[in-house]
Amino acid sequence: METMELYRGRLIDHLQLVVKDLAASRRFYQAVFDSIGIPIAGEGDTYFWADELFISTASSEAAAGQLTGHHHLAFQARDRATVEAFHQAALAAGGKDNGAPGERPYHPGYYAAFAIDPDGNNIEVVYHGPADYSADAVKVSFSQ
Repeated sequence: METMELYRGRLIDHLQLVVKDLAASRRFYQAVFDSIGIPIAGEGDTYFWADELFISTASSEAAAGQLTGHHHLAFQARDRATVEAFHQAALAAGGKDNGAPGERPYHPGYYAAFAIDPDGNNIEVVYHGPADYSADAVKVSFSQ
């Protein structure tokens, strides 16, 4: 097997999804984030966010009044059980099945599941196989 390295926080600073029903999205993403161990970091009347994903209504100040299109977002999992927990949680929270947990042909050990969120986004959780991590997460602190 070819050695692979994945880096968190190097390419994407943040993503924003603008949704039509914030409450439905909040239920869905709360279940997804709980299953992969990512807490909701903050919220307001027209938005919520976790890690680098910001989700808002079209009326949110940051949204410019437009819904986003359909996207494919993939979140990393530490093991196969997390992939399975995501799929079950996503479907229980209103997601639509778009691929049950299983091996995929992308590379040996690629184990993933897919669910469609309330706005039609394809959400994936993937486990790339056994790996050594240099750290659990990247922590960035800004000084003022």
